[in-house]
Amino acid sequence: MRSSASPEMLPRTRRFYAWEVAVVLALSLGRSAVYSVLALAERLTQGALGEQQATLHSSASPLPVFDVIYQVLDNVFALMPVVLVLYLVFLHGENPFRRFGLDLRRPVADLLLGAGLFVLIGAGTVVVYGLGRSAGLTAELVPADLGEGWWNVPVLVLTAARHALLEEVVLIAYLFDRFRRLFPQQPVWVVIIAAAVLRGCYHLYQGIGPGIGNLLMGLVFGWVYHRYGRVMPLVVAHFLLDVVAFFAFPLIMAAAGIS
Repeated sequence: MRSSASPEMLPRTRRFYAWEVAVVLALSLGRSAVYSVLALAERLTQGALGEQQATLHSSASPLPVFDVIYQVLDNVFALMPVVLVLYLVFLHGENPFRRFGLDLRRPVADLLLGAGLFVLIGAGTVVVYGLGRSAGLTAELVPADLGEGWWNVPVLVLTAARHALLEEVVLIAYLFDRFRRLFPQQPVWVVIIAAAVLRGCYHLYQGIGPGIGNLLMGLVFGWVYHRYGRVMPLVVAHFLLDVVAFFAFPLIMAAAGIS
């Protein structure tokens, strides 16, 4: 007797989807949010936030060859929640890439919208960061502390791609899809706000300012995904934001007169 289940045989109850979402978030961004809130609480016990530093990406080993290996492995394993949600959608008989708009059907439109979001969110990030530093609510951000080896460029580009895929596919595409199945009668703004709050929470280790800034970014990204139904522009925008942050953040802050 066959024991394997076809996609049509998989349970699709609300309880099943609720547990699925809980497990996915506990393995990824929900876990990050818990640790980020704790990190903020710890920072608040150590003095003023404005006098502290937050390093976004640090070296994993003083030995270059092992540092590269650790960095690559860290990025690969961190992408597994993305693979998981794509697989879960596939198990339910759908094409996750088409369902989420994570494909190349509209490359020009996706790139243009992604670039526009990059400019909008990038400008807003500079403003929010500057206000947060002035108010003492934001730690000084050090985007990357990896040394000067040539290998740091591809490592940071890979890290930017990882952040973009993990956050936008799991937090936006997957969570919005499951919300529609769990709460079909609820207005979409509920999940837009919920996802934005979660995005803000897992950035709180940088300070209150970045938490607020990422919450606002989440509101914009959530609305755009609801409007166009494609996650690819968000991935493009997020990737560009992280690449610029990793390689040009100090220059941008200096040009804006922010310390």
